[in-house]
Amino acid sequence: MTSFTNVTFDEIEIGKTLTVSRTISRNDIEALAYVSGDIDEAHLDEEVRPDTVPSTEPVAADAFFSYLLNRRFPGPGTTILAHDLRFEGRLVMGETLTATISAKEKRNGGLVVFDCRCTNEVGGVIASGTATVKAPMKRISYTDLATPEVIFRRTDVFARLIKTCEGMPPVVCAVVHPCDHESLLGPLEAAKRNLIDPVLIGPKTKIREAARAAGADITPYRIVDTEHSHAAAEKAVAMARAGEVEALMKGSLHTDELMSAVVPSATGLRTARRISHIFVMDVPTYPRVLLVTDAAINITPGLKEKVDIVQNAIDLAHVLGIHEPKVAILSAVETVNPDIPSTLEAASLCKMADRKQITGGILDGPLAFDNAVNEQAARTKKIDSPVAGRADILLVPDLEAGNMLAKQLQYLAGADAAGIVLGTRVPIVLTSRADSVRTRLASIAVMALVAHAKRSAAPGKEL
Repeated sequence: MTSFTNVTFDEIEIGKTLTVSRTISRNDIEALAYVSGDIDEAHLDEEVRPDTVPSTEPVAADAFFSYLLNRRFPGPGTTILAHDLRFEGRLVMGETLTATISAKEKRNGGLVVFDCRCTNEVGGVIASGTATVKAPMKRISYTDLATPEVIFRRTDVFARLIKTCEGMPPVVCAVVHPCDHESLLGPLEAAKRNLIDPVLIGPKTKIREAARAAGADITPYRIVDTEHSHAAAEKAVAMARAGEVEALMKGSLHTDELMSAVVPSATGLRTARRISHIFVMDVPTYPRVLLVTDAAINITPGLKEKVDIVQNAIDLAHVLGIHEPKVAILSAVETVNPDIPSTLEAASLCKMADRKQITGGILDGPLAFDNAVNEQAARTKKIDSPVAGRADILLVPDLEAGNMLAKQLQYLAGADAAGIVLGTRVPIVLTSRADSVRTRLASIAVMALVAHAKRSAAPGKEL
């Protein structure tokens, strides 16, 4: 929060100068590119790592000078009438720009002409010229003015996931107890997009009531009538075991109800692999899809369980097109400490990967969260690692840490989180009541990609 008090026309002295510096961030570059219309992915893709973005210098200089004139000098109450600027340099991400305005001439009617000059950190001129404003005649003070931070979604992960499924045959999916508005509309929208062929399992009367309330037509879809939610879960699992459906999706029942039917060895959907949950996260401030595991099923997994948990995540990354995912094994510190069990497990998992007991990815750990997702943090700690700062998968120490991490990314960083359960005979989507239709569609797209991969997998291969 900042307070601004203006300088009135009578108080402005010829030659009075104001200078302000600002370091250009990636958000600045993306915002300027958006305003200027230059939103070519090649200019914004971190893999390309551009030094500059074309067409943004005029917008940047104009914005910088407008900020100084409107908020600082003369400040609140100022009306900018004209800019006459020449643009001579380039914007470079991470470089510090310095803008200076100086009162050059006062005219009748409250008009003031300012000299304007913007330079980079080595003195190179980015822009120079003049601006003419109508200065305020009365004192104005604005308090607690906040400049909101604009966050751009760097890669619309979910849109790309859904697009990847285009042209694929729909997956026959059991939707378990879809007896409210939210749990019914998600799979119906997915059906319209040809992602799934839904089989609605639950009390027929409740399903039809939910459809009527939502104004949805469910006549094209099969309904399997059951007495209650527990029976719906058991029926869905039985159909999956019989090969009648290729996937399961949670409706308006509790996760425990569905999973209690999934986990029994004799009647459920277990495989030789440990069952685990993976969040597929679209984080606006992170340049790639981020998988977080396990934040929903395994409460305090040990080393043996984590081997399967990480392998499930690596296999999913392959399905999503990440051919050699980088796995960061998280702990509170980045060194092995006998007093912190998660660091010992991290070291063991890395050695197991070296010995090909875990395959398909690059593992490193223990890594603290900052070192896992931020290259500058890793460099500061002098961590030499192919994973640090560029993780595709975050393996958390336990469910509590994972759940808090995923929700912090959602509610503090604007992330969206799709989710999938693997280590089962068929993929399972566990939706939340708080999930948007977009998030539900993304979860279904992930499930569909896994189901298609299972269709083409070699016999006996886990996924």
